[in-house]
Amino acid sequence: MPTLFDNPLLLEFSFAPFSKIKNEHFKPAILRSIEIAMSEIDEITSSKEIPTFKNTIETLEFSGKQLDLVTSIFYNLNSAETNDEIQKIAQEVSPVLSEFKNDVILNKALFERVKTVYLQRESLELTIEQQMLLDKKYKAFLRNGANLSEAKKKELREIDKHLSTLSLKFGENVLAETNRFELLITKESDLEGLPESVKEEAEATATEKNKKGWIFTLEYPSYIPFMKYAKNRELRKELALAFGAKGFHNDELDNKQNVLQIVNLRYQRARLLGFETHADFVLEERMAEKPEKVKSFLSELLTKAKPAAQREFSELENFAIALDQIDRLEKWDSAYYGEKLKQKLFDLDDEKLKPYFKLENVINGVFEVANKLYELNFDEVLGIDTYHPDVKTYQVTDGENNPVALFYADFHPRPGKRDGAWMTVYRPQYIRNDKNFRPHISIVCNFTKPTKKSPSLLTFNEVTTLFHEFGHALHGMLADTTYPSLSGTSVYWDFVELPSQMLENWCYEQEALQIFAKHYESGEIIPEDLIEKIKKAANFHEGIATVRQISFGMLDMSWHGIDPSNIKDIKTHEDAAFEPTKLYPNVPENCMSTSFSHIFQGGYSSGYYSYKWAEVLDADTFEYFQENGIFSREVAQRFRDHVLSRGGTEHPMTLYKRFRGKEPQPDALLKRAGLMKK
Repeated sequence: MPTLFDNPLLLEFSFAPFSKIKNEHFKPAILRSIEIAMSEIDEITSSKEIPTFKNTIETLEFSGKQLDLVTSIFYNLNSAETNDEIQKIAQEVSPVLSEFKNDVILNKALFERVKTVYLQRESLELTIEQQMLLDKKYKAFLRNGANLSEAKKKELREIDKHLSTLSLKFGENVLAETNRFELLITKESDLEGLPESVKEEAEATATEKNKKGWIFTLEYPSYIPFMKYAKNRELRKELALAFGAKGFHNDELDNKQNVLQIVNLRYQRARLLGFETHADFVLEERMAEKPEKVKSFLSELLTKAKPAAQREFSELENFAIALDQIDRLEKWDSAYYGEKLKQKLFDLDDEKLKPYFKLENVINGVFEVANKLYELNFDEVLGIDTYHPDVKTYQVTDGENNPVALFYADFHPRPGKRDGAWMTVYRPQYIRNDKNFRPHISIVCNFTKPTKKSPSLLTFNEVTTLFHEFGHALHGMLADTTYPSLSGTSVYWDFVELPSQMLENWCYEQEALQIFAKHYESGEIIPEDLIEKIKKAANFHEGIATVRQISFGMLDMSWHGIDPSNIKDIKTHEDAAFEPTKLYPNVPENCMSTSFSHIFQGGYSSGYYSYKWAEVLDADTFEYFQENGIFSREVAQRFRDHVLSRGGTEHPMTLYKRFRGKEPQPDALLKRAGLMKK
């Protein structure tokens, strides 16, 4: 029987020891790490010394580091390489971790010591970063129930425990729904319109499942090409209905009750803490500050974008009717006819572009862009443990060969990985005892797989996704702060998307594309006329895309900016929230909320607006680069010094104005999107 001393998660390690970890190691390691963390808290509270910044705030900040390491490995695996056993463990340990968090935040003696230091803050001569840490620690106690009565603290604990398991269950159901559906096609005529590479991948999937024919799934690299190219409208409809009905089937994977319970518990929690709604609670610690400001922001953007979206929709519908005599444009037609119209208008389609975007070349390209901007070097290392053979590891160094970060990259879909793309952290950057601990950063994506005939060739959308996630990664890699809770991407959520969305701009620039967009067979650099077409097509259906993003932000606020207790029917509520942004006919069989993982499993509740909010910042930032050259070392250094390296050490607008010299102007976004004359 293994003991705690055999547990690789409880031994010292320089890198996550994936190959040594077994599922049975996780729960004992988490429970033991909680014990260690509680003993560290007890040391603070039992101290006879007068509370100081060092012996209370700083000691609290560095407590629980073992637990942070273990849980980061566990929850990252639960997203990127999960299985039934890991999911079961997650359901068991999440309430325990929630209870531990509350044991800390509701610890009266600890709060009194923190409060004592906070009340002396004016006389402590703290650095700006120390002031921010003190402010955040104190507010964390206040915002999470430190001043509640014992009865209300008990109620808060029950809510948090319940929420921790509900969010996990929501995500498990979405993943299970994604994995269980497959569209098996046995007649080759039903594949009409699909590129050879897509058919080859579908045939390989069928072979893997011991079936004859072609299998399409709800994973993005399978789903999106089918919706974009398959001529068979009924099959597009079948796939689209399955995709849009995840968690909406009145069966064991149904998420309707999970959604209702989550939003009601979040509301009850906010009220318990003295806030009007969950959105009021969340937005107090965001740049937007209030739900009214978010709603106003989304409404103003909708006013500017909707006329363009309606024009684009009418043009697309008329095009589809003229081409194929359909009666009306449905959601399962949008990608198909959108692609055909784009080809007609710009003579451009992804199949012409994909040969220039071999995954390995794009990876090297984003590394080269980072080198030109920030003098970073990326060297693949083979001796680092990984959790799957697909995962690549890189040592990141600066121009003087100093270590900057360890970088993990995981690019292809598989059954144990949730959909989408994300950046995550195994170890944050921080400074302790004069040593700068460099971060371990990872990006996880679901890109087109290589086949027997060709390497992994990315769609242009996948290229921009890679740059997006790498922008987040740079935010983590280039962190240079003292405290881990203020490091890297530990910033306001409506600021965190700035570095990621900003880096996407390089995908449209000739100077950058010529670095990495090379034909995978001939080595030919992407022709200038294709680059021109990419730039011309950049705003294709930008109105529709903008309204779509606004609709998601409005749906998020509709769940979290009100008292949800009277909502009985999820679909009815969702349809009402979507009404101001509606373009396509309603699909009764579909419901987005039951698979809206960003807000019900991830950290974006009351924060989905952040993507559009950050676009204002990113457009304004990139305009600054364009004025000085997209590879301007001077502008890049300013961005690194005042944004990327500073994490959450100051208010985001303070950092942004220091970098840019002024507040961001929304005009840059509207011009770039083609929604305003340049």
